[in-house]
Amino acid sequence: MAKPHFITSLDIGTSSIKALVVQQNPNSELENIAFFQKPVSGIRRGIVINVQEVTRALEDVQEEMEIQTGQKINSVYINIGGSHIFCTSSEGKVAVSRADKQVSEEDIDRVLEDAKTFSLSPNKEILGVFPRNFIVDGEKVKEAVGMKGVRLEVEALVVCVFSPYFKNLQQSILNSGFQTTNDIIPSAIAAARAVLSPRQKELGVALLDIGEGTSSLAVFEEGSVIHLAVLPVGSANITHDIAIGLRTDIDIAERIKKEFGSCLISKKEKREKIEIKEPEPLVFTRKILNNIIEARVSQIFEEMNKELKKISKDSLLPAGIVLTGGGAKLPGIVRLAKRELRLPCKIGRPHGFVGLDKDPGLATICGLTLMGLDLEGAESSPSMVGEAVSRVKNFFKSLIP
Repeated sequence: MAKPHFITSLDIGTSSIKALVVQQNPNSELENIAFFQKPVSGIRRGIVINVQEVTRALEDVQEEMEIQTGQKINSVYINIGGSHIFCTSSEGKVAVSRADKQVSEEDIDRVLEDAKTFSLSPNKEILGVFPRNFIVDGEKVKEAVGMKGVRLEVEALVVCVFSPYFKNLQQSILNSGFQTTNDIIPSAIAAARAVLSPRQKELGVALLDIGEGTSSLAVFEEGSVIHLAVLPVGSANITHDIAIGLRTDIDIAERIKKEFGSCLISKKEKREKIEIKEPEPLVFTRKILNNIIEARVSQIFEEMNKELKKISKDSLLPAGIVLTGGGAKLPGIVRLAKRELRLPCKIGRPHGFVGLDKDPGLATICGLTLMGLDLEGAESSPSMVGEAVSRVKNFFKSLIP
């Protein structure tokens, strides 16, 4: 009897690692085999700063997954975060190679490689290329394979990373025994796969994944990603502000945020007093707490709007803003986003995962799993990918609309 085929994903965050193992049944439905979360140290704002600590955490995660599934787990899909991630626009140009002048998959590979030929400082490297448009003899198209022409061009978004941080993540993965260094996916792209619809991506939408240490932004238009950024501020900053503002312990501040926190409250609620009795008495008003939270969340939206202004999309996204990540659970955050960003806004929750589809904090882990399914489907199709094409190239090509 053949062993079941599992798709395994790890969301490596600032203070924890989420692990998800699923299996696709004969009806193409996803069955959750295992899901758990483990604390991790050695990561600061999404960046691996202590390889040994992260390696140990990954080894613990691997052991737990194998206990829960009864199988050896090697191959996983993993995200990458941190404000060292940046993007730039690029173009590629090649001549169509076939004698009949029909654009082939090989031509697509070549033009995407040509889009990578620009200078980068020695401590930076390219993570991947996101094609926005192909141009065949001067005509823009989304899908060029099969068309006839002499010259093929691409307009692309190139995602780059700071090499030392990227290598720290790779080394942690390799040391732990996992095999995934060719399939490391930006967190915002993974989250978008889980919560955004094709229609939203076509109309124009921005996804903001508010994590603990950072907030990841991905902007889509006409089905393609047009901007990617990681903001160095997240929900942990709100907790720190509460701890300082109320002069309390950081763990108490986190509890206060989760139990009483809100971005916007009514005039009546502002006068309400809250009393914490343990471990020591603490009394404050909802107005004080709200002012602390609102100021920090407004800053996150301000930083996001700066990124939208860079691409002239502030207040100009018909499908609006989709908020996800653990920070999106704050009551009143949608109303505050609408006010600050002057755009429609909603909470994005992962779809297609029974029992996990209510929590926006699980968008990245669910998106990694869906992208793993997409990628393995592409690899199994000879018409899509040749044997010589690496898995990382398959992943970025799978994002072509």
